[in-house]
Amino acid sequence: MRVIELSEIRRLLNYPEVIARMRDALLESSRGQCDTPMPMHLDVAPENAEVHIKSSYRTGGKYFALKIAATFPRNLDRGLPAGNGMMLLSSAETGEPVAFLRDAGHLTDVRTAAVSALVARELGRRDKSLGIVGTGIQARLQAEMHAQVLPLERIVLWGRNPTRVEACRKDLERFAEVSIAAIPAELAHETRLIVTCTAAREPLLHTAAVHPGTHISCVGSDSPGKHEIDAAILARAALVLVDSRRQCEKLGELQHAPDAAAKAIEIGEFLASPRTVAAPAITVCDFTGLGVEDLYIAEYCWEKAA
Repeated sequence: MRVIELSEIRRLLNYPEVIARMRDALLESSRGQCDTPMPMHLDVAPENAEVHIKSSYRTGGKYFALKIAATFPRNLDRGLPAGNGMMLLSSAETGEPVAFLRDAGHLTDVRTAAVSALVARELGRRDKSLGIVGTGIQARLQAEMHAQVLPLERIVLWGRNPTRVEACRKDLERFAEVSIAAIPAELAHETRLIVTCTAAREPLLHTAAVHPGTHISCVGSDSPGKHEIDAAILARAALVLVDSRRQCEKLGELQHAPDAAAKAIEIGEFLASPRTVAAPAITVCDFTGLGVEDLYIAEYCWEKAA
């Protein structure tokens, strides 16, 4: 078994290629070609931490994958990254471990941002400004991935902690001009393309603040109780996309808006058969993160390393 360290993983990643791989993963998943169980979650209460465990196998594929991704928020006070984790790629013929990717959670972060940017592209968005709610590593990767698919000129950023907002602003300036919103509603007033990437358990965006023509990608709600946007926004939306209907109903924004589940369309289904929406329509995409995405990005790294 080969061990692939984070430093090598970073060198292997080509973001346009990763976005393309995520498109393939979602299409194959929608066709029923992937066995992707529901995620397993562990709460590490003494550290206010959470651990996500996901896996997947593609019919006819050479490998299956197991991923562990952890978030330990108190690490920030220790001068350590909040995220950690690993991926294990094993032979689907013998079960023998092939590659251990010591990615410290980086591949999870990358594939999450890649799928969000993919959706913006597939919706035909050509926004020059992007609103980001949150100031962690995901905020940084969302800016970088969206810069791959949009003519990005401006980022509007909001976060709770002024020190972290300022640090994030400095990091994002290499992608576009950055302005700081005082409240999330101000961000929604300034932009029509918004990504929420927080661990919020109370809505940060409310329907009164969301203008016609807005698309919102919700990537922070990935476990029970998390809640980034008002359920009324989902009720208003002309198009509700989800990475997995069953996951989003239990782990995503749909857990707080069960009436919207009936109109939800999985991203893979949308990619295979796109729907057009009128320009003034509000659209929302609910992301909970799929094991099949972990499988595809682990395979991608292994192929490039080999």
